[in-house]
Amino acid sequence: MERYAYVVIGWLSFLPSLSLAETPPANSPPVMRVMQTSENTRFGLFGEKPDAPRPTLFVFATSVDDMGKLHVYSEAGRLLAKHGWLYVTVDPPCHGHDHREGEPAHLAGWAHRIKSGENLTKPFVGRCVEVLDYLVEQGYTDPKQVAACGTSRGGFCALHFAANDSRIGAVACVSPVTNLLALREFNGVTAEQVRSQNVFAIAEKLRKTSVWLSIGNDDQRVGTHHCVKAADRFQATRSQQRPGSTVAPVELVIKPTNGHQPVKDAYRLAAQFLVDRVNSGAQIRQRSKK
Repeated sequence: MERYAYVVIGWLSFLPSLSLAETPPANSPPVMRVMQTSENTRFGLFGEKPDAPRPTLFVFATSVDDMGKLHVYSEAGRLLAKHGWLYVTVDPPCHGHDHREGEPAHLAGWAHRIKSGENLTKPFVGRCVEVLDYLVEQGYTDPKQVAACGTSRGGFCALHFAANDSRIGAVACVSPVTNLLALREFNGVTAEQVRSQNVFAIAEKLRKTSVWLSIGNDDQRVGTHHCVKAADRFQATRSQQRPGSTVAPVELVIKPTNGHQPVKDAYRLAAQFLVDRVNSGAQIRQRSKK
């Protein structure tokens, strides 16, 4: 049985920034509007079109339609929305409009596609990039202030999106899937079949992205030790950077939970990490121009 104490890997440099401890009292969450890009990729947008481009959070867990109902998965987005952020969601593989007739749904569909030799994440990442392009072009999103967040399978999706789009400055994962073979749906799938899809394969591509992970100390569903190994791998890529360079932090939080559940205050901690890292990244980029 896996048991871990509270752990933090890496460092977090707090610059003067917004404090979510001062978040205003909760109001009704923003209403989700289902929209489409010019190429007909469907996504959910929480909030109205702003007068000027805003910081934007991509948040993943389940289908677009369910994300409009299951507000627990978008709590980090709601916290940030109170401070001017937009948040959006896209169907993960095999969810919502990405589910194909005749194939298993959800995680069983993931295993089915991988067994069939498909690249599980590439089409999903392509849809996310297309949505981000659209939001930037239409004046919704500031491309220098974009982050991603996900819960469980959504954390896996967020990491892949961040690894393949340099505009994602920070990513936060709540109880994330990091090794597909830990999932019962992947019984019968080989290590070789998932090798290119597991997050260890994209660690180097996340070297310049700030990463926050949280996991329960006895999560048998996704594997606490797999999350720890992923954090170790992300941190190892930072050690390869030249002395004196700005290093994107990796933070891992482990707390007691009853199985596969978010740790206490997971979404608030995730939101604070994201806003601090996106704000500090914008300041670093601004200084580099001078």
